[in-house]
Amino acid sequence: MKLKPVAIAALSLAVTFSPVVNSPVFAQTQVEAKSPLTEEQAKAIVYSIYVMAYPMVLMDLSTAISTNVAEPTGVSAPVNQFANLTAFPDASFDTVVRPNANTLYSSLTYDVSKEPLIVSVPASKGRYYLFQMMDEWTEVYASPGSRTTGDDAYTFAIVGPGWQGKLPDGVRAYQSPTASGWVLGRIETKGAADYDAVHAFQKDLKAVPLSAWGTDYVAPKGTVNAAQDMTSPVRQIETLDGPAFFQRFAELMKKNPPHANDDSAVDLMRQIGLVPGESYDPAKQPKAVQDAIAAAPAKVLPFIQKTWVRSGELVNGWRINLTGIGSYGSDYMHRAGVAFGGLGANKPVDAVYPSAFVDADGNPFDSSKNYVLHFDKGETPPARAFWSVTLYNQDQFFAKNPIDRYTLGSNDPLKKNPDGSIDIYIQRESPGKDKEANWLPAPESGHFSLTMRLYWPELAVLSGAWSPPAVELVNN
Repeated sequence: MKLKPVAIAALSLAVTFSPVVNSPVFAQTQVEAKSPLTEEQAKAIVYSIYVMAYPMVLMDLSTAISTNVAEPTGVSAPVNQFANLTAFPDASFDTVVRPNANTLYSSLTYDVSKEPLIVSVPASKGRYYLFQMMDEWTEVYASPGSRTTGDDAYTFAIVGPGWQGKLPDGVRAYQSPTASGWVLGRIETKGAADYDAVHAFQKDLKAVPLSAWGTDYVAPKGTVNAAQDMTSPVRQIETLDGPAFFQRFAELMKKNPPHANDDSAVDLMRQIGLVPGESYDPAKQPKAVQDAIAAAPAKVLPFIQKTWVRSGELVNGWRINLTGIGSYGSDYMHRAGVAFGGLGANKPVDAVYPSAFVDADGNPFDSSKNYVLHFDKGETPPARAFWSVTLYNQDQFFAKNPIDRYTLGSNDPLKKNPDGSIDIYIQRESPGKDKEANWLPAPESGHFSLTMRLYWPELAVLSGAWSPPAVELVNN
């Protein structure tokens, strides 16, 4: 696939608007807004808006799945109710890409368009936890938890944009930039033996509308849509045609308008007849716009997917992103790439996620080969909470394996070498009984990737002074 120069400029626009602002294309369409767009101009605008819209459409598809229940069940719950994951996902889980097997999730999809929602968190008694708060565009606007608010009991309210009123005494207000959004709680869990203690914490999590605060509130039953497509949101968006994508985006903007720093993007939307707050019919647009919208998914999705793989700085075969995650500004391509590869990723100050797709020689990981990740003594990942390494198959989910192990890290009883160093063995077959404590099983076939998680990373990580060692191929 080869794009013409103006179409390529559209993708630069998704990263930052300056290249297009200074281009003849932008100048012409901006000044002569009433003139018909050429095919190349229509592509440049449509493709860039597709990139901008991707995270919110993906969030909406995920919400439709995760709230399609009558009452909380597993990772699903009706709107404004907590869903508490009571066990780690296994290889059958395919709702969220690159899932986590180090923390139990407590997830809350909220809608505060009518009134605030008050959330009560119990004391964690020294257990690390984090409640990441995202608006519908996937921007992180608050992160209450051990790092920011401490381990004592904490009560806060999610209030919608423009809400004015009085909250109960002692309740901290967090204003959501959009009417709906997602709170993703991560609670440190040291294996299955730790489940009961974490479940007790989750049981005391409460979400109550302001109007019901102080009452014996009972959450209503949710509505179940039997026709809802329950397949992976990432796969659904890949099959969503251009017109349906843009129509869905327009409807979402009625409750979740663009941010103040999106003015340039809004100007571009208007050139293709898309006005935030109004419905959109692509069939009523000029042919050049219709054709660009129809072509957008096939043309743009590969760039979004490649952005995820190539984001951040490449160090020792690991992609390390220390800026921008969770707070993107107008870096729409980066935001879309993160949504594709890790919807719900934290800001770096809360967690850093080095990811590796290749070995020390730059070759893609192959499940038929054996690898080792070696940490010298005292050089394990510097994290104040904990760290881990998780393996994913080529579809970005856990890989089925004979010991049901998907991650290893500081909360596991890793066996040290005589010199104090640590080796993690990454391969399909067992490295031997004496090394199985450090075995991270590879898939039965295909390529795979690794993600390291460092919760509450130390300054050595955030400054770039520390980086993960390369994953070495072992000669069989």
